[in-house]
Amino acid sequence: MLRTLTLAAVLLAPLAMADTLKAVFQVNSNDPKTMNIALNNINNTYQYFQAQGQDIDIELVAYGPGLHMFRKDTSPVSGRLEAMAMEIEGIQFSACNNTMKGMTKKEGKAPELIDETTVVPSGVVRLIELQNQGYAYIKP
Repeated sequence: MLRTLTLAAVLLAPLAMADTLKAVFQVNSNDPKTMNIALNNINNTYQYFQAQGQDIDIELVAYGPGLHMFRKDTSPVSGRLEAMAMEIEGIQFSACNNTMKGMTKKEGKAPELIDETTVVPSGVVRLIELQNQGYAYIKP
């Protein structure tokens, strides 16, 4: 009996890893160093799990001053974001619409975002939704 249970555990262990992992990264700072750390964390996380044969869904949520990360005119990391969008399967970049509205009001026009970005109603609400869906939360 013990042998059967041990064999079952060994055979079923890979199936336990078969579920797609999920991680959400938050940036709310207009600091290029913080932005680059977040992108390094994302790349390292993705590469690690790919090497393990494990799928992972990754979302990067930016709000407040961190929204500059996704702006065409002010992003210090736009090239990296564009490259990551092509290299990391399924990565999502989410921009806070509340922040967009504030920037639009302050600047008199809506900021243009890099093409890979999706606008969500609220960055904070998006983080809550994702954490409730089982996403691991990372803030560099």
